[in-house]
Amino acid sequence: MGTVVIDAQGGTVGHVREFAVAHAADSSHVHGIVLKMASAKRGDRHSLVPVTHLQLTASGAMQLRETARPAPLPDDDSYLLLERDLLDQQIIDVNGHKVVRVNDVDLVWENCQPESRENGLALSLRIAEVEVGMRGAVRRLLKGFPREPVDTVANRFSASVIPWDFVDLIDPARRVRLKVDQDRLSKMHPSDIADILEELAPAERQALFESLDEEVAAEALEEVKPKMQQSLIESLDSEEIAAIVEEMDPGAAADLLSELTDERSEAILDEMDPEERQEVEELLEFSGDSAAGRMTTEYVALPATAIVDQAINALRDFEGDIETITDIYLLDEEERITGLVPLVQLLLSKAETPLAKLPQGHIVTCIVDANGRKVAELFDKYNLRSLPVVDHDSRLVGVVHAEQVIALLRANR
Repeated sequence: MGTVVIDAQGGTVGHVREFAVAHAADSSHVHGIVLKMASAKRGDRHSLVPVTHLQLTASGAMQLRETARPAPLPDDDSYLLLERDLLDQQIIDVNGHKVVRVNDVDLVWENCQPESRENGLALSLRIAEVEVGMRGAVRRLLKGFPREPVDTVANRFSASVIPWDFVDLIDPARRVRLKVDQDRLSKMHPSDIADILEELAPAERQALFESLDEEVAAEALEEVKPKMQQSLIESLDSEEIAAIVEEMDPGAAADLLSELTDERSEAILDEMDPEERQEVEELLEFSGDSAAGRMTTEYVALPATAIVDQAINALRDFEGDIETITDIYLLDEEERITGLVPLVQLLLSKAETPLAKLPQGHIVTCIVDANGRKVAELFDKYNLRSLPVVDHDSRLVGVVHAEQVIALLRANR
C-alpha cells in the first residue's frame, strides 16, 4: 500500500491505494492494482491497472508496460477490494473450524524471474495467506511508517497465518457474490458450523446461514440453541424454512416448531410435504421432556420374516440420517418388536439368511410418555446406543438416539 508506480520513462504515475480481486473469475490472485493517480484532481475516481499490464524493474519497482493505460475503477461491486472488504473482517478458518479477524494479507509476486519474462509469461500477484495474529495487527497499527522499522517491531511477534485456500469470506453486504464454499462446509461437522455461527456477529451469522444449502443448514440448525434457531430463521419466509425443516430429523423439526408461535408454525407446516408434515405434527403432540418428544420417527424396521438382503435394500432406500442407524427392528403383524438385529450382523451373514436367525441384541424399550430422566437412566443402565419407544399397545412408534440423551443431559446441567 502506498507504493509508487512508474511509467516507462521512470516518471510517477500514481500510488497504490487498493488491490482488486475479480472474485468470481479467480479468487486466488489480484486482478488489478488500484492507483491514486499523480495527476488526479479532487473528486476524481481512482484508476485500475491489471497486474498483467505491470512489470517489475531490476530494483523491484512496479512499472507500467508501454502500452498500458489505467482505466477508471468501476464504482459498482465488480471487485473485491482487499483493504475495504477483507482487512478487519471476520472470516471462517475452514481448516481450523473457527472464526478469526484479518489483520493483514500476504501477497506474492509470480512469474517475475528473467526466464519467465523471456518465455512471455505475464506477471501475477497471488494471495498467499492472511495474518490473524499480533504480527499483522502491529503492521496495521503502524501503517504509514517506514517499512524497515515496522518490520523490526512486527517480527518480534510470531506469525499466525491461514493459507488463503482455507479461508471463506463472510460479508453480509456482498453475500450474493461472496458465497461460502459449500464443498468445504459440507465436510465440516455440523457442530463446528454451529460453533462458527455462534461466534459471528448477527449480520455475518445471518449471511453465512443463508448461504448454506438446505441440507447443511438443517444439520447446523439442529446443533444450535433454540433462541439462536429462532434468530436464524426469523428473516426467512415460510417456504424457505419449510425446505430446511424437511431436511431435519423429525424430532428436531418438532422441537424447533414448538418454540415458534402457533401462527408461524402452522404457516411453515402448510409449506411442507404432506408425509413429512404428518410426522412432525404427530411429534408436536407430545411433551418435549417425554420419550416421544425426544424420539425420531426415522428408523429401519422389517417384518420378522425378512431376510438379510431385504434389510440391506431397506438401508439403501433409507432417507434419514443413515449414520444414526445401529439396529434393525423386527416387527410382528401388530408392529410390536419381536427382535433386534445389530447392523454389524448384516455384514457377517449371507443375503438369504433370515434376520430372525441372526444373533439378537437385548430388547429394551420405553413408553411414549416416559420422562427424560427415565430415558437417560435406561441408556446408562443398559449402555444403549438407541432406545425404541412404544405406545401403550407396545407398538413401535419411534427411536431415541444417544445424541438426544446427551443434549438432554447438557441442557439440565
